[in-house]
Amino acid sequence: MLNTLLQNTQEGALLLTDEESVEKTLSIIELISSGGVAGQVIILLLFVLLVAAIYIYFERLFAIKAAAKIDANFMNQIKDHVTHGKIDSAQLLCAQANSPVSRLINKGISRIGKPLADINTAIENAGRLEVYSLEKNVSVLATISGAAPMIGFLGTVIGMILSIFEIANSGGQIDIKLLADGLYTAMTTTVAGLIVGIVAYMAYNHLVVKTDKVVYQMEAHSVEFLDHLNEPI
Repeated sequence: MLNTLLQNTQEGALLLTDEESVEKTLSIIELISSGGVAGQVIILLLFVLLVAAIYIYFERLFAIKAAAKIDANFMNQIKDHVTHGKIDSAQLLCAQANSPVSRLINKGISRIGKPLADINTAIENAGRLEVYSLEKNVSVLATISGAAPMIGFLGTVIGMILSIFEIANSGGQIDIKLLADGLYTAMTTTVAGLIVGIVAYMAYNHLVVKTDKVVYQMEAHSVEFLDHLNEPI
């Protein structure tokens, strides 16, 4: 009799524990929906920023990778054409390569016959345009990385205001359920803002590193071309 009673008690406790664990389980969708209208609007805005950051990252990444591709024998062919006076062949080769480096070299080739300083200036001006093209929309990632956490903190402030409002209107009897919406808004928006900010920040810095490599490549080939023009015939 006693063993049966103990067994029933243990089964009841296990069942109660299972029920409590089920009640405490909360999906992401339920967590977001529990934040109220203000929290949902901020989460939606952060989601849009996240999608924009991911799109810009991959679009720029593929563009930068394409810009970094250049034939290892490209400069040797350019030197050979320039040395033998085949300017048209050198320009045709640059047009076929169609990369930032080839466009800079093509700009320098088009100025052959003028002082070396003029050629250098033309290449530098063309280089600025190429760098601007490579960095297109990358600054948006920097803006998102800074704005997203601030938007999340805005949700935190709104959530705390909602909680204080509920406390002020509770008539002295504070019920945690009345504060739930405000607390959910505060916590979910903060986490979401930080996640979006971290993703955008890492994406921005990775693109900056990739862009710097292409810029270095452009500078190295431009110097090599100018050195070749400066060599005595």
